[in-house]
Amino acid sequence: MRLVIAPDSFKGSLTAREAAEAIRDGWLSVRPGDDIALAPMADGGEGSLDAFEAAVPGARREPVMAVGPDDQPVLARWLRLPPTPGLPGGTGVVELAATSGLTLMRSGLRPFDAHTFGLGQAIRAALTLGVSRLLIAVGGSASTDGGVGALTAMGARLTDAAGAPVPYGNLGAGKVARVSFDGAVPLPAAGAVVLTDVDNPLLGPRGAAAVFGPQKGASSDAAVRALEGNLASLAAVVPDGARLAETPGAGAAGGVAFGLLAWGATLSPGAPAVAEALQLADTIAGADLVITGEGRFDGQSEAGKAPTQVAALARAAGVPTALVAGAIQASVDAFSASASLTDLAGSTDAALAEPARWARAAGAALAGAR
Repeated sequence: MRLVIAPDSFKGSLTAREAAEAIRDGWLSVRPGDDIALAPMADGGEGSLDAFEAAVPGARREPVMAVGPDDQPVLARWLRLPPTPGLPGGTGVVELAATSGLTLMRSGLRPFDAHTFGLGQAIRAALTLGVSRLLIAVGGSASTDGGVGALTAMGARLTDAAGAPVPYGNLGAGKVARVSFDGAVPLPAAGAVVLTDVDNPLLGPRGAAAVFGPQKGASSDAAVRALEGNLASLAAVVPDGARLAETPGAGAAGGVAFGLLAWGATLSPGAPAVAEALQLADTIAGADLVITGEGRFDGQSEAGKAPTQVAALARAAGVPTALVAGAIQASVDAFSASASLTDLAGSTDAALAEPARWARAAGAALAGAR
């Protein structure tokens, strides 16, 4: 058989490459003669830099010192893709998870204070070095600040009723009375594209606070309502904020996508962009089976996550797709087979303690079922 293994990262436990290699090793332990191609994926979240770096020859990582989501310093990297016709300065790829991600919180979850200032610093660094286009992967955020932190780092002025700069986090979003982009870094010549892995709007029952706030420490309905109220206050004062707030994907990364839209960026699903860079459709063509996966396959997975994109490409090529996930919490009817690390290990804690071991077990289980 010829296989393509194209998982996303298993957030906080395995990178996309580590997951792909573990699944491959498990498969080969049962079917050692099969031909396997690895294509680690991403969807605009954690691991996007890795995916673009693997796909584009000559890509170079650039360092940037950033303020992390809990105010602690972070040495992060952004990726510079080489010049191409029409893009003489190349393309900069900035990953929010590297500067403002949930995994960077070292002082406990702080739903009202965590911010995206570091993301703005990385964006500013890439633009200062003259990139012609900017891709901003925003999955994995620790905050619900509506982009207040990032915009401030980029030079925008967000001030309260007294004219003083507001704090970077969600509390600051609720204090904004005036927004000015006059001092903000300008968009690059070929524009800035926010790569999102969800299609949620900023506000409402599917908005940033309601859906993602509990993952970031909003442990009560009252806390979620307070987060929502601060985002709504921000949307009311941002130019054209009401329309931008309703844009599918504006609620991504705690609403940072909304803030970047207000700056002038556009939104695009991340998984198709990464798949195109990887030329994944060509890799899948002629395969007998594709295996994809992620840490948790749930109701959000169909809203732009990597496994859904990989399965769509495989379906278009007439190739069956199997799923490996840390936990499976949604229907897997679209897949020919599936394996859950949690089920194989016996518990979530056991799976998280040895994720590579259970990813190998998943690969072996799928191979044994062929």
